Amino acid sequence: MAVGARSGTGEPEEPAGRGETSRPATSSVHQSPAQSHSGPQAQRSAPAGPSDTSDALDTSAGDEVSGGMKKAKKPRAFWKELPILIGIALVLALLIKTFLVQAFSIPSDSMQDTLQRGDRVLVDKLTPWFGSKPQRGEVVVFHDPGGWLNEAPTPEPNPVQKVLSFIGLMPSAEEKDLIKRVIAVGGDTVECHGAGPVKVNGKALKEDSYVFPGATPCGDRAFGPIHVPKGRIWVMGDHRDDSLDSRYHQNLKGNGTVSENEVVGRAFTIAWPINRWATLPVPDTFDQPGINKAMAAAPAALGLAGAVPLVLWRRRRLTGTRNPR
Repeated sequence: MAVGARSGTGEPEEPAGRGETSRPATSSVHQSPAQSHSGPQAQRSAPAGPSDTSDALDTSAGDEVSGGMKKAKKPRAFWKELPILIGIALVLALLIKTFLVQAFSIPSDSMQDTLQRGDRVLVDKLTPWFGSKPQRGEVVVFHDPGGWLNEAPTPEPNPVQKVLSFIGLMPSAEEKDLIKRVIAVGGDTVECHGAGPVKVNGKALKEDSYVFPGATPCGDRAFGPIHVPKGRIWVMGDHRDDSLDSRYHQNLKGNGTVSENEVVGRAFTIAWPINRWATLPVPDTFDQPGINKAMAAAPAALGLAGAVPLVLWRRRRLTGTRNPR
């Protein structure tokens, strides 16, 4: 039998040695007698045939492909990247809740019909960082000034609610916060008697657009006139018959007013439920002419009070100079 020719039914082929490239078994069947009896030197000097060339190209190409596959970095599995994505999302949510926007749940009926029990509102926490102060007509969330929520115990949230509330994915569950409308700010005088209306700096407010239908402006608690100190606000609920607001806490520190430092931010939209989505703009009545008259007149009055003594002193001095005695 010729070397290299095997029928496939005899003994197995010997494995190729190290560094040798095994050739097809049929390659030696077609050798000529001269080639089969030639010596090693004749074989070395013989030019490579087409089969040898293709074998060399295939070997080099295979090495390049295998090397490229080793160098190429496999993409990381999604389940390995998922914890990183969740961590980044939680950090962003915490930053947004702390510095930008926070969700709050409405737990009572004190702001009807503007806000209903169970509504979720978004509160702007960014503008106060740039010196923005609460303005008349805004709906604001503020911390309990002290003693306002003693009669309303806060339900204890479960651990999941605590975590979600902490990062801002759920409304605040255990913080003692309130939501009311700003009626007067520092420097204003506010009052309400009988059936109303509420007056700010002597100007009557037209509150039909936001006060609960059927409720009177004063509710069952007349008040004032009250001068609101600088840096504080006077707040009232839109449901005047069902809101324990500034009217009912005049016996506490601040005489019913709330410090601006206690204000978390302004509620600017109803975010949930979807069919309740709406913005919370400032009613037009707070933009009426003259409502800032008292505050605008104060600097002029102070200037006049300071100028009168100077004018009298100068006039007395001139009179004494002209009529010496």
